[in-house]
Amino acid sequence: MKKLFLLLFLSVSGLMVAQDNFGTVKFGMYNPSASDAGFIIGYEGGWYIDDNFMVGWSADWFHKNYVDARLVKEYNDFYGNIHSKLNELRAKTNLHSVPLMGSVTGNWSIGHRARAFVTGSAGLNVLLIFYRSYENPDNDEFQGAVDFAWRVGSGILYELGDRSDAFVELSYHHSEPSWEYEVKDSSTGRRKTFERLFDMSGVMLRAGFRFFF
Repeated sequence: MKKLFLLLFLSVSGLMVAQDNFGTVKFGMYNPSASDAGFIIGYEGGWYIDDNFMVGWSADWFHKNYVDARLVKEYNDFYGNIHSKLNELRAKTNLHSVPLMGSVTGNWSIGHRARAFVTGSAGLNVLLIFYRSYENPDNDEFQGAVDFAWRVGSGILYELGDRSDAFVELSYHHSEPSWEYEVKDSSTGRRKTFERLFDMSGVMLRAGFRFFF
């Protein structure tokens, strides 16, 4: 039994040694449906199983200040256009999006030092939202929202050296975090429940560098 345990331990240890750890920095443009396009940066870590397959995890950060046009329309439809400018202030949003995901990636050679790859990811999209409430549009309030997220992409990488790559990647990200809240019009006493839905689905075009250690 001890010999069997030792054999299993050595086998697992050998497998872990055979796996290359890697770290990746990515940066580029992201165009979610909820807001205008903007800069996104991310980090990915993981393990190379062999020359053609790797598994990993990633964390990204996207930040945008914008006026939620969909929410302005809902306010105007319900309360009338007389307060349109004020409703724009009420819909002002400061959004931080932080997708946390696990990924699998496969790649194959397409030329000297060049490889194509496809990748898929799944995880959570965490939103940190500073927004203006209907009743108090001059001050920021805070809300968090979380939703399941998935992502698919492809790209081309170039082997800079034995332990470093550069790459470009085009991917599609999907998630729709949301929450509901109720507002009351002080002048009429009318109440309405609104849903703040942040459609973070959109295309990412990014470049990056990967290092093995």
